[in-house]
Amino acid sequence: MAKLKRSGSADTVTSPVFPPGFPPLPPRPVADQDNSGSLGDASSEQATPLGSSAAQVAPSQAATNAGPNGGPSLEAIVRIAHDAGHSDVHLGVGEQPRYRARGEMVITEWPETTAAVFQAWLQEILSPQQIDAFTTTKEFDGSHAFPFVRVRINLLDSLRGPAMVLRLIPQTILSLEQLQLPEVLQGLASRPKGLVLVTGPTGSGKSTTLAAMIDWINRHQTRHILTIEDPVEFVHESRQSLIRHREVGQHTLKFHNALRAALREDPDVILVGEIRDRETLSTALEASQTGHLVFGTLHTNSAVKTVERVLGMYPPDEQESVRRALSESLLGVIAQGLIRSADAKRVAYHDILINTDACRDYIQRGALDDVEEIMERSSFDGMVTLNQSLQALVEAGRVEGEAAIAVSLKPNELAQALRGRS
Repeated sequence: MAKLKRSGSADTVTSPVFPPGFPPLPPRPVADQDNSGSLGDASSEQATPLGSSAAQVAPSQAATNAGPNGGPSLEAIVRIAHDAGHSDVHLGVGEQPRYRARGEMVITEWPETTAAVFQAWLQEILSPQQIDAFTTTKEFDGSHAFPFVRVRINLLDSLRGPAMVLRLIPQTILSLEQLQLPEVLQGLASRPKGLVLVTGPTGSGKSTTLAAMIDWINRHQTRHILTIEDPVEFVHESRQSLIRHREVGQHTLKFHNALRAALREDPDVILVGEIRDRETLSTALEASQTGHLVFGTLHTNSAVKTVERVLGMYPPDEQESVRRALSESLLGVIAQGLIRSADAKRVAYHDILINTDACRDYIQRGALDDVEEIMERSSFDGMVTLNQSLQALVEAGRVEGEAAIAVSLKPNELAQALRGRS
């Protein structure tokens, strides 16, 4: 077996050897380079041919780097994902390694992973203390920087045994213009104070959008930006602004602790990786009311549902005061998702609420149905509903109508609108 040599924060493999008995693999299809810069391609995914979820990917030359038991090292596996533009790596005991490519699960031809191989992979990216913590708690979230890409790590235990999911974080932070995001996002990033919520399901590009907004501030304004994440994903270099990153579990114990301390650390902009509880939300609201621009994320799929979720974190006797605080501090909600495009890539769609005077009044009164009606007719303020965004993609020929209807929260309404335009 080739020996590992410590280099920086990652292990590199010397004297690569193709292990005896390694499964024969056909040449990997050449991926088409995509430079469109749309949000759906922010993870550098390239157009790998996908027939179905059972499509197979053949490892590139990186796989000849021998790892545990003569198989590929974890670094080699991640290198393949990076070179092919895949977004995630899925590994587990008793399972064949798989990749996620353009939203599809793609199986490799490697054999099922043994417990010994999986343990050796863990040792490439985790300290003994972190491995012990996972063994005890059965859960682990963290990050690791390979020389060529940063990954977000999630470990879990399952019926077959331990497993891991590695999300690849691009080293290059794309701008708002490169991602073709709505212009109103730049307007929100330029505001001196208030609360901006970016929401959507896992894998919808929230982190990419937030990174682009923080990057815009970093390049155009002289501010102190503090990020609190679990784990740190995109790593920014200070430019016009000063940026400091804090990772929960490594630099602070809890989101709330770091956010409360941030109020004494002279920040102008605070990014809260995820608002998970009422305590964190209350502190974020307080920070946005005391002269800070606060960005946060929630796992909701529409702008109005995000407001409902925020208000739902509080008991009935606090609703009036919370509605008032939210209506005064909220700048906007950007809910987004990714949909497969007609050219087999992915493109973003949005549901954007900008807290105008009219919306502020309805939020304070709790009349959220009226807020969505305002969104439908306020494109001049930068607002758009999810169905309007999907309809625009269909009419531009970028998305198939059936695919748009499948992800719509109001499919009948969208189907009727598309029929009316045909």
